[in-house]
Amino acid sequence: MSIASNLKHIRATLPKEVTLVAVSKTKPVSSLMEAYQAGQRIFGENKVQEMVEKHDTMPKDIEWHMIGHLQRNKVKYMAEFVHLIHGVDSLKLLKEINKQAQKHDRIIECLLQIKIASEDSKFGMSANDAETLLNSDELKSLQHICITGLMGMATFTDDTIQIQNEFKFLKQTFDELKPLETANINLKHLSMGMSGDYKLAISQGSTMIRVGSSIFGERNY
Repeated sequence: MSIASNLKHIRATLPKEVTLVAVSKTKPVSSLMEAYQAGQRIFGENKVQEMVEKHDTMPKDIEWHMIGHLQRNKVKYMAEFVHLIHGVDSLKLLKEINKQAQKHDRIIECLLQIKIASEDSKFGMSANDAETLLNSDELKSLQHICITGLMGMATFTDDTIQIQNEFKFLKQTFDELKPLETANINLKHLSMGMSGDYKLAISQGSTMIRVGSSIFGERNY
């Protein structure tokens, strides 16, 4: 199957309110351009340097999403162009994003990463920490970021009931926090679901899925 036909096949299964992020990490620009020619405009990368290099060589109407764990010292390299940062898990990181966005006179959209998986290796904050952060005065002072939703990664398991419950918990958290609207909080995206579990995620209320191998084939390491 070609990248274009993979994309077409996936899009045919998506409700119109669900955004497809093509996870293009480790893939060459030629593969991304195949997806681009097939109409894909949103790409997700998990390494800042790789994203910067691709941004520099590819068309400028692409929306770049940072989906990996982000270190504060890397924010400055992508602050000029990144559209959405999925994995924000601390106020310190938000402050750095705000600082770098301000230099470019931009507002960068961010998703708070909620830890829903049982594995220790997954990053994220608790639902309570997210609520505390969203209600904090410190957040109100950050004028160059906007929290536009939540993101979570389910446990890597074949147990669909467990995955479903983790997605359900994230949706419940999203619904509870959604009324908190301020100048820099507008919760509209719920980013959950990847190649293996995106249909389940959508059934639980996901509005944004991150799909890589189902579009580009298995990853090259």
